[in-house]
Amino acid sequence: MDFTNLTAIIDFAISQEQEAADFYRAIGEKEAQEDKKHLFLQFAGEEDKHRRLLENLQSGKAEGALEDYRFTWIVDIKRSNYVTNLVYTPGMPYRDILMLAAKREENALALYNLLLSKATDEGARTVFKMLCQEEAKHKLALEGTLDAYMAEMGD
Repeated sequence: MDFTNLTAIIDFAISQEQEAADFYRAIGEKEAQEDKKHLFLQFAGEEDKHRRLLENLQSGKAEGALEDYRFTWIVDIKRSNYVTNLVYTPGMPYRDILMLAAKREENALALYNLLLSKATDEGARTVFKMLCQEEAKHKLALEGTLDAYMAEMGD
């Protein structure tokens, strides 16, 4: 991957966001419990928004999309940082799906931090900074959901 070419970087990020949306949508559609289904479909929608933002960045239309965005520090409770990458398998326990999803968000956050460090255009830097925050929020939400689920299970 050529991380010196902004177009190639954005193309790669778009493909990653599409893959993430497809992952969450597939998990959500297989889930029988409505609350779990809703969680994963909600994440699919978030990843779709990220993909559209990147597509707008590529076409020069991203500036207006960020005017009202509020940047805040997102706490990292680091649950997924101590787990190796997992692979989804049908029938995987909910706990493992949450950990897998959190690990994926951790990897996306690392990617956007790398892209942020490589971007020279201020508009691109703002987009990548926003995507870093969004992925950090997803990671925190998934890790918090995992903690709540484990507490519910008595662990």
